[in-house]
Amino acid sequence: MPALTLKFRHKSLGDYQLQQGASLTIGRREDNDVVIDDPAVSGHHAKIDSLGDRFVLIDLKSKNGTFVNEQLIDSHWLNDGDVIAIGGHSLILEFSEDEVRHTKNNDDFDATQMMSSTDHRRMMAKSKPTKSISAVNFWDKSHSGGSVRGIEPRAAEPKLQAQQASGVLTYLAGGSGRVQLTRKITTIGKDPTSDIVVKGMLVDPTTATIRREPDGCYLNYISGLTKPKVNEKPVTASILLKDLDIIEIGSVRLEFSNEPSPE
Repeated sequence: MPALTLKFRHKSLGDYQLQQGASLTIGRREDNDVVIDDPAVSGHHAKIDSLGDRFVLIDLKSKNGTFVNEQLIDSHWLNDGDVIAIGGHSLILEFSEDEVRHTKNNDDFDATQMMSSTDHRRMMAKSKPTKSISAVNFWDKSHSGGSVRGIEPRAAEPKLQAQQASGVLTYLAGGSGRVQLTRKITTIGKDPTSDIVVKGMLVDPTTATIRREPDGCYLNYISGLTKPKVNEKPVTASILLKDLDIIEIGSVRLEFSNEPSPE
């Protein structure tokens, strides 16, 4: 299994093994799997989900953002040698010799102090947002209370990202409210860090995902005995969601609605 090495400057602080079928959380609070004692790190900053035989890094709406190879990301398929920067710390991902290495171009899918360090500004300058806004000027003017989420950069994903479909899920059972599908990948499962949490003994940490593509939103079955259903039919691979489709996973029922992309 891939391993993460946590470093501060040139000092190694610990090693963490990624496991298939399990999520790994990163943040400042003690209930994370990887605890980073840094005031620039959010309480729950980011997580790594296991999806099939791959791993995806997801920023949890952190105050100072998550970077991979000096690029600001929202979600990112992890590859051998990736360097994740969170606050002033880095996490270096390494695969063992006998593991399959995916190419780097195979992408699908408490108050926190604001950073004002030279390193953070350098990474913001190198990260190439798709919107016409100066990331460095944004931080200069808004460092007292701004949020990098406001500029919604998509540097680690293709330019086609701006044209991707969007949608919304409305709870019919097992929860309340609406879930906007604004991420490239929305995770569904028992893990408490999932975007949609489903309780149950037979529910896997990540049972399914919804992936945004230019032609629509796709529901993907990942693992577990509790398979998702769309309009009462089990989903065993991937299916394009249509307006007013009913999704069932365990005790949760959701209605999907197409919605114009917020981009």
